[in-house]
Amino acid sequence: MTALFHPHWTDILGIVTFAIWLHLFFGRGWFWRVKNLDADADRAKPQDIFPKIIAVVPARNEAATIGEVLTSLLRQDYPGAFSIVVVDDHSEDATDAIARRLSLEHGAEDKVRVVAASALPEGWTGKLWALNEGVATTAAEAPAFYWFTDADITHAPGTLHRLVARAEQNNLGLASFMVLLQAKTLPERALIPAFLYFFLMLYPPRWIADEDLSTAGAAGGCILLRREALERIGGLASIRGEVIDDCALARAVKESGGRVWMGLTRESASLRAYGTFGEIRDLIARTAFTQLRYSTLFLAGTLAGMFLTYVAPLLLLFAQDSTAKLLGLLAWLLMTLSFLRTLRFYRLSAVWAPLLPLTALFYSYATWLSAARYWMGKGGLWKGRAQAPKGA
Repeated sequence: MTALFHPHWTDILGIVTFAIWLHLFFGRGWFWRVKNLDADADRAKPQDIFPKIIAVVPARNEAATIGEVLTSLLRQDYPGAFSIVVVDDHSEDATDAIARRLSLEHGAEDKVRVVAASALPEGWTGKLWALNEGVATTAAEAPAFYWFTDADITHAPGTLHRLVARAEQNNLGLASFMVLLQAKTLPERALIPAFLYFFLMLYPPRWIADEDLSTAGAAGGCILLRREALERIGGLASIRGEVIDDCALARAVKESGGRVWMGLTRESASLRAYGTFGEIRDLIARTAFTQLRYSTLFLAGTLAGMFLTYVAPLLLLFAQDSTAKLLGLLAWLLMTLSFLRTLRFYRLSAVWAPLLPLTALFYSYATWLSAARYWMGKGGLWKGRAQAPKGA
């Protein structure tokens, strides 16, 4: 086959891409060892004191899921004082009515409150304002922890107990579970495991938990936040404009001296299904350019990095030089082996592992689209809201 590159340049490219994968495989906090991050084996240890918890559920147009979500919260086996605030974020469907009806059906009127968020102030993202409204509503009750959980995520009965036990035993300011995203449809099986894989690569949980490192991350669908930590950072107002609110919150807590932890779970799961590739593209595009700080330079660097990391190993297999071929093959092998653990977590076939370069191309396209939407004033688009318009 005709060589795609001159041997001299293929050797350099091979060295670069193989060096990248040596770093990712051995020097990135072992992010790909998903089994070691799985917190489902943890069980709450005996406690003498069970602090007061208030769950805050921001809900915008969640009529399809709010009933199941609220039911899972009411079934928590937490022994301490526990109540729930559903904040209706200007929904245009029956979210509010369903939540109220369900609380009546469960006889939980004293445990569940449904409040309407006031008008969204300038400078706030919608979700953070809804969370802030929930916190403000319950401020006089002075809970020990707030449990921020999304209106499309269900939890096993022991979830809250396990989170509280870990937070108390390790004196955490913030504890978070990365919940199981759906991977049933073809687009989900092809793209969702990589969503977790790339997230863990950006925010290795070992580094998040290390007090000597600045890395901080969390999964916004399930966050247990100590009230004292929230007060120490100046409340949610301190991050009010952040689109990637979960990681911004974790960073603020860690920078203020609080300890942060994130683990994985299958016992809490997202109900949100993605039936098309376009829906997952939009999921990625919502925050990708935000992650790059709206920088064209960072965008160019990221796209170049994605090429060197994921595409170059495959192209090198067609190089004329045998050394370049070998380096490309070794890089692809490390890539494939590291991705296998994530596929196993999702209980998917290993056949998807060597296809990660194709998935990376899709993510690169979605990242470019994220930038394009930002430049058009449609950044961070979520349920009709542009949360990161150009110039914000």
